[in-house]
Amino acid sequence: MRALPRDRLHACAAAWEMDTVEGTRNDSARLLTLLHRPSRFQLALPLPDGACASVLAVPSSLRGVLGEDGARRAFGAVLTDNGSEFADECSIAALLGERDGETRLFYCDPRQSQQKSACEKNHVEIRKLLPKGAGARFDQLTAADCALLMSQVNSEPRGALGFLTPARVLRMALGEDASSLMDAFGIEELAPRELDLTPGCIDRARAARGEGPLAG
Repeated sequence: MRALPRDRLHACAAAWEMDTVEGTRNDSARLLTLLHRPSRFQLALPLPDGACASVLAVPSSLRGVLGEDGARRAFGAVLTDNGSEFADECSIAALLGERDGETRLFYCDPRQSQQKSACEKNHVEIRKLLPKGAGARFDQLTAADCALLMSQVNSEPRGALGFLTPARVLRMALGEDASSLMDAFGIEELAPRELDLTPGCIDRARAARGEGPLAG
């Protein structure tokens, strides 16, 4: 696997960390997460399972939104772990716009997933709305649920960002590419009065749409 060049990843304005978040024990579905390191902006996109083919659908959709040039601009470097879901190295790299003679996809050293600690720490933000052990079924998550989840976690001002939001800083870093990503996945920068980082947020929105709760 490709080794991690620490200096490049820390300096790169288009550096991301990639991981997955699992639902309940009986759930095959999960979320694929992509964290933009400079802004702490989190994409959380649904996967039906942990198969390589399912994972490939995400960079494919990102490339569909941004085009090849946009994918190359926005995803200058992506760091992930050695999980079996990320084993198709060549296909993932190609979808990120990697060309001969360059490397855009990197892997943590074996059993060193803490090398992408920013992504794993930011999963805490996701767990505010989808707490582990609360029975939320990821196989019932809809596109609207994921859009609300990402809108909420990316609209909370962060002290590390000078109390700007991840959504705002992503736009500052990536410009129109950031707007294209957010528009494609229904992500909004919410006003402070609209923030609701509680476990019931998604279920209340589902109820308003006439849908049942995620648990059960």
